[in-house]
Formats: sequence, C-alpha cells, structure tokens
Amino acid sequence: MRRKRYLNKLSLKEAQKLFLEHADVGIFNKTENLSPRESLGRITAEPVFARISSPHYHCSAMDGIAVLAEDTFGASTATPLRLSKEQFVIIDTGDPVPPDFNAVIMIEKVREVDENTIEILSAAAPWQYIRMAGEDIVATELILTRGHFIRPIDLAAMLSGGVQSVTVKKKPVVAVIPTGDEIVEPGEIPEPGTIIDSNSYMLEAMVKQWGGHPARTAIVEDDFEKITDIIKQAAADSDIVLTSAGSSAGRDDYIPPAIEELGELLVHGVSISPGKPTALGVVDGTPVLGLPGYPVSMAIAAESFLKPLMSKMLGISATGKQKVDAFITRKIPSKLGSEEYVRVKLSHTQDVVVATPLSRGASVLNSLVRADGIMKIPENSEGLMPDEMVKVELMRSAEDIKNSVVAIGSHDITLDILADEIKASHPEINFSSAHVGSLGGLMAIKRGEAHMAGTHLLDEETGDYNVSYIKRMLSDMELSLINLVYRTQGLIVTPGNPKNIKDLSDLVRDDVTFCNRQRGSGTRVLLDYQLKQAGILSNQVDGYAREVYTHMAVASAVTTGIADAGLGIYAAAKALGLDFIPISEERYDLIIPDKFIQNPSLAELLNIINESDNFRKRVLELGGYDTRDMGKVIM
Repeated sequence: MRRKRYLNKLSLKEAQKLFLEHADVGIFNKTENLSPRESLGRITAEPVFARISSPHYHCSAMDGIAVLAEDTFGASTATPLRLSKEQFVIIDTGDPVPPDFNAVIMIEKVREVDENTIEILSAAAPWQYIRMAGEDIVATELILTRGHFIRPIDLAAMLSGGVQSVTVKKKPVVAVIPTGDEIVEPGEIPEPGTIIDSNSYMLEAMVKQWGGHPARTAIVEDDFEKITDIIKQAAADSDIVLTSAGSSAGRDDYIPPAIEELGELLVHGVSISPGKPTALGVVDGTPVLGLPGYPVSMAIAAESFLKPLMSKMLGISATGKQKVDAFITRKIPSKLGSEEYVRVKLSHTQDVVVATPLSRGASVLNSLVRADGIMKIPENSEGLMPDEMVKVELMRSAEDIKNSVVAIGSHDITLDILADEIKASHPEINFSSAHVGSLGGLMAIKRGEAHMAGTHLLDEETGDYNVSYIKRMLSDMELSLINLVYRTQGLIVTPGNPKNIKDLSDLVRDDVTFCNRQRGSGTRVLLDYQLKQAGILSNQVDGYAREVYTHMAVASAVTTGIADAGLGIYAAAKALGLDFIPISEERYDLIIPDKFIQNPSLAELLNIINESDNFRKRVLELGGYDTRDMGKVIM
C-alpha cells in the first residue's frame, strides 16, 4: 500500500470540535440499577432522593444522662441540683433518647451521690445534646442530582437515606486494540526488535478511570485485512474503539485507511506535540480513535480526545483535581489546639474565588456532599479573619467551580429541582444552594458571596415582599428581583390532625408544641407578623425558641414527634405525608446582582426558569406552588 500523507492536520480545538460533533453520543442512554454499595465511581442517570431520614430516631450526641430539661432548671456549679433515679437515664453517644426525656447532660457535669441519686452541675435546655431525627438527611430530600460522580461520601449519604437502588449510566464498552508486529505481551522475554505492550494496558486503566469498561483484544499484527476486520467487529460490539499504534503515515500504518474504508475518517493529524499522528473517525456510528504508538503521544491524545468523548457519553465534564486560593468574607472562629478542616462552598462572584463555610457539625454528612472544597485552619490559630486568603483543596474541579452558580439565602424545594434540571441539560454547570434564611441571603449578596439569593421577606406595613428590604439593605447595589414562585405557607401538623389544630391561636394551648424556623428566615418574619396580628406573644408559644433551618426540617420535626406543629410550605408537608392548614400565600423571589446577569452559567439557569415547561411541571407536581409570574422581573 502506498504511503499516505496526513489528510488535513487540524488544531486541537478544531479536531476536538469536529470529532465530538460527528461522534454522535447523544443516543448513549444505556442505564442500569445498582445498590448504593455497588455504585462507587458511577454516574447517576436519575436524581436520588432519600427514602428515610438520617438519623431516623432522636439520639444522644454525648455520653451522659438523659433528663427532662424542666427538671434541671436552676442547676449550676455553684448550686448543684440532685436528681433521683426516676429523673434520669444513663446514656451513651448514639443511644436512643427515651421518650419521656428531652435533653442530655454530658457526663462531665454529673456527680454520683449514691446508687439512686446524682448531682448535676448545669441546667439543660430542651433538646440539648440530642441529634434530632432528620438532622442530617430528611426523607424525600434530594441527595444527588443526575450526572453526579458517586464518591464514597455520596455512597454513605445514600445508605443513610435508605436508598436501596440508584439508576446509573452504564459504563461505555471501549474496545482496546493493540497493533504491531513488534509488540509482545507483558511477561514474555522480548527479543531484539520487539517491545513489551504497555500502551494498551495504560489505555485500559484510563478507560476505567474515566468511567468506561475496557475490552482489550489480543495483539493484531500489521496486516490491513486483519486490522480492518477487527475494527469492524469491535465497532459492532462496543461503544468506542481505540487502536494503539499504526496511526501515522508509514508503510505499515493501516489504521487511517482502515477507518476510511469502513466509515468516515474525520481527522488525520493534529497540531500537538507529542500526539500529532492521531486518527479520528466513525464506523457504523461508533467513534474510532487511532492513537499514536509512542506512550507519551498516546497519553496526550487520549486525554485530548478519549476523555472528553467519554465524558460527553456519561453526561459529565472532563476535568481534574486541583487546589485554589480563595478569600473568605466573614470571620471563621476556631479553637486553639486542633487543625480544623472546614467544608466550604466556592464561588466566582468577583474577580477572585470566594469561600463560604458550610455546616461544621461533625455529624452532618450532607455538608460534605454539597461542599466544593476543604480548607484547613492551623492548630495554632483561633480562626480566620475577613479578606484573608486561604488554600482550598477542591472536591470538585476548578472548572466546575468556575461554572457554578451559587445561591445563598432562603430554602425552597424548587431550588433542588432547578439544580437537577440544569445538570440534565448542561452537565458542565453546577447549581448549589446554602440555606441561611432570607436576611442571611441579603447579607451574602452584600458581601459578594453569592450569585443569587432566595428571599420571601414580608413588609408588615405594605404587605409586599422583599422590595423594601432590598431598598433598605442593598441600596448601593444594582440588582434585579426576579420571581420564582408563589407558595402556600401554613401549619404542618401530624396526619389526621389529632390535636384539632385550626389556626395560629391554637399554638398557645398547653398541649401543643411548636417547631420554629431560624431568625432571619422569611418564614420566621411571616410567623412573627401573623402572631402580632393575632395578639399572641412569642413566649406564649411552647417551642418558639426551637429553631431549624429548612422547611423539610420543620416537617421532620412534626413527623418524629418533636413538635405538634410548625410553620412551613405545603410541599414539605406533602412530601412527608403530613396534614397542612393554609395560612397565607407568599412570593418567593431571587435577588441577582446585575453584574452577574450575563454570566453564561447563570444565563442558562435563568433560561430554564423562563422557558422550561418541564421545570414548571415538576414544581407544580410538588404541590402548594403557583408559577404564574415565574421569571417575571419585579424590580
């Protein structure tokens, strides 16, 4: 066969674009169901929701004694209080808290008087040192979006949430064909003029690392007909075909003409060094990569073409692991003597990377799932100060962080749906949210920590939402206020409403306990307004000081018996099968600084809010939502 010159040497970008456009992997939708324990390293094909709460019972967070908080009031080091054996139970960390008790006192604050009596050196607040059911994960809560690479912490989160089966993308089957008269299998003693085949085994490892299933063939000698036959067979049996060596323009380089005879040769020669003699084509709809024989050239060509191809098939972005420098915008205190690893959310909200700390609780596994990275506070430091630069070890790639849209503010379930929708249509974009309440969201916008903030702050004087707070707190910023949904707030109560709770006036009853949202949340503002209108003082409501941070946590508190009622949205009540007493409709908006409106990732997110019928459908299916003004600019 006559020696051929390179058909058309292209730049790397041109070659990648041409190859990925013609290697039609949009039809790669093969999935399988696995148990979480089998799913490590796989890519989710569907969102994963918790089946049960974690923990699923109220448990002790300390070694000590379980008590009724009311029995301990007045105790201190100066005035110890004695309890009889009927008033306490010895308890270890992780033990269930007996139903008649509502607090734990650590063992260091307890002295034994005799076998029937103890002395306590401090009083206990209700639910002190108790991990409430659902503290980590609440049943029906989104654990993972589709297109998520499952890590060990994700596996643990799914198991904790009672997930029994997860739908994942099948591993693309990648045929690896070593070619050449001169290569021999590992273990053989090479004669002069022969070399051990290590390339194809390197390709096998790359395929595994990038999420595929390698299917290596026996070595094929430099024979045009044999090479053509095996490529044809591999194209029929596999999702991708790789060949090792034989891709250049020499007398025995048969890969390019074989691809050309069987299908379409798209690229032969790429302007990279090393890696120039790369051949790319399609045979019977299957992408074929003819990779160079030199090991470094092969590795670079595989990184340049195989990795993005497999990533496209699996619906993920082809990126690596890195460290970045980031600024913190708030004080982060820490105790001397311990090196602390702080989970952080990272955002490119300014010209620098900004790190926002997530929950620092040792038991909150879900904060690891949501984290972008981890920063270390040295053991000789009492913490970090605002504007201090820190080194963050990434748990996601730097490109993922750059393509992330960060929302910090009020919690709403529709944000989880939005995160899943954007991941489905744009695998390279991550949408993540941190729940700190509406007022916390406004402060995050002011500090430059977030691209957007969810808010539903009621103005008591006008009855309008959000506008007056923005004018008062963010008057020096150019902002847009965009509606996401209207939603119904009301009292979440146990199924059947056994205590016959009708409205907020029932919260003052002696037999009714309440679970509240945290200060600064829009729901807390709404509650205070409604209580004021009804002439009810906060100290008349048993449980007013018991705070949680999401609507699902309120619903979980009612489900698990911590409270008889809590104020929250209908969707949270519906998700856990609870009854709901409507109180009012409210407007839930997104605050977005104008300088981010043209951010490409944020623009795609807003496009889903404005244009996606599927997103609206999924929101309405949650219950208690109205999308009549979704996407409307309020101000």
